[in-house]
Amino acid sequence: MGRKTQHPIPKTPKIFIWRRLLAFLGLVMLTGLLVIFINVQSFAMFTHGQYPTGTKTYSLISHSPTLPLPSPKTHPLPTTLAQWQDRTNSGDYFSQVAPTQVGYLVWSQFPVTVYIEMPTVISTKQAETWVNEVLQAVQEWSTYLPLQVVETSEEADITILRKAPPLQISPGNKFPRARSALTTYFLYTKGNFLYHYFTILLHPSQTGKYLLAAVRHELGHALGIWGHSQAESDVLYFSQVRNPPPISPRDINTLKRVYEQPTSLGWTLPKAEGRENSERSRTAI
Repeated sequence: MGRKTQHPIPKTPKIFIWRRLLAFLGLVMLTGLLVIFINVQSFAMFTHGQYPTGTKTYSLISHSPTLPLPSPKTHPLPTTLAQWQDRTNSGDYFSQVAPTQVGYLVWSQFPVTVYIEMPTVISTKQAETWVNEVLQAVQEWSTYLPLQVVETSEEADITILRKAPPLQISPGNKFPRARSALTTYFLYTKGNFLYHYFTILLHPSQTGKYLLAAVRHELGHALGIWGHSQAESDVLYFSQVRNPPPISPRDINTLKRVYEQPTSLGWTLPKAEGRENSERSRTAI
């Protein structure tokens, strides 16, 4: 009988097993991150942190229950909103809009100025595409409220940045949650009048139609809609959707109702208040 030649079964090297395991774990983590970014919500907030340096030179104020503010009064409606007519009778979601400690976040001087910072950490072509997407949302909202793009943040009422918002840490939640965007406002005084100023942070992961949707949404907050809709057909819907809608009649109906409300913004501070504010400069509430 001939001898049978036996070939040993090769053992899988340990390094190959580890590579497979690491690749699998990487895929799981990437999938988890994609799920997070697809389902993130935008957040509107009133900051208690430091006012951004290099933006405004006016006096910022801190607020306490004993600190007097201008008596809330209504401003005349801007012409664009006064002429707005909803022929579809779509209603609004004004009940979801929250007044702040200074009343509703109404702009009293127009046009509202917007500064869009040109990104520097991406290619020139990518940066131009990003700016153009943001500009489109600004132009869409300017149909209903006068807006003007300016060259510097010092002259802007609203500054828009391509920057990742800080992670949201919720009580009782062990894992911080990513945010696609963050809108923050500050109060300041100028010439003894009370005003506000906004910054909008847009996560660099937002591109294309999702970037446009995020800018529409955050600008809605910055223009005065300090709340969220429960309808997916509205720009101010509380979560990102697969097919983002354009600005809806309900969005504009809500914006118009906001501008019909009283506010302390744009009105003269009590005389004693003006002196106290000058001592509290650069402290955001």
